[in-house]
Amino acid sequence: MLQNNHQRHLMPNRIILVRHGESEGNLNTGAYATTPDNKIPLTPDGIHQGRSCGARLRSLLSGSANDYRVYFYVSPYERTRSTLREIGRSFSRKRIIGVREECRIREQDFGNFQVSERMKVIKETREKFGRFYYRFPEGESAADVFDRISNFLESLWRDIDLNRLQHDPSQELNLIIVSHGLTSRVFLMKWFKWTVEQFEHLNNPGNCETRVMQLGEGGEYSLAIHHTDQEMLEWGLSPEMIADQKWRAHATRGEWNENCPWYLDEFFDHLMIDSEDDEKENDAEYSDANCASESS
Repeated sequence: MLQNNHQRHLMPNRIILVRHGESEGNLNTGAYATTPDNKIPLTPDGIHQGRSCGARLRSLLSGSANDYRVYFYVSPYERTRSTLREIGRSFSRKRIIGVREECRIREQDFGNFQVSERMKVIKETREKFGRFYYRFPEGESAADVFDRISNFLESLWRDIDLNRLQHDPSQELNLIIVSHGLTSRVFLMKWFKWTVEQFEHLNNPGNCETRVMQLGEGGEYSLAIHHTDQEMLEWGLSPEMIADQKWRAHATRGEWNENCPWYLDEFFDHLMIDSEDDEKENDAEYSDANCASESS
């Protein structure tokens, strides 16, 4: 997919994940007991964070290309929509080629109204059970979020493949996805094929923090082009995961990273090297030949 030069020109130069600004629920979890999660608004600080995030994004995009364009995907929650509105203040109309509200990138569903004392017990249980598989009563697990993010990514690639974003290949395209902390972590997990164990070690982004996936010279996306090793370590990436990001920065699309431990070594013990395998095959052929000779 997207192998030739024309198709590569349609690929976004960056896919940027943005967590929403500070919300009333971030300040006081009691807000969830009386207000539906999707209606929780930003705080004044959250509004300021969104506006500052927009300025940082504009600086990033304008620093690499004079003629860039932006397409936004946004969760339907009030706090993400408000964050997008503040980010948008930094861009002129000609820079924004489109925006789409996307339900599949919404927050993990924690149930309906969330009573503080009950949620405290539930979250303690989640820590014992495991963050990825634990399903909140009347809500979702991170595994459920993974399924809908997987579906969203299929749609995203079709949008790019078929140029549904109406992108002029002579302009640099950047996708900005304004979403939530866990949703962003699951997005990265799915994209980079991280394991459940690796996901469990990831830290949540701060309010209006970004994760910039940039297109490398060979057609793969990498976090290591824009972000430092220290940043990725603070996010919870292991040294092996960071090494894979650096490999991706120069890899040709579709290549297999032979040195990536969780592609094979995570699942098998003591795999034979090729020379040992060849010796076993030769021994087997020799044994078969002897058996055939003795029976004739």
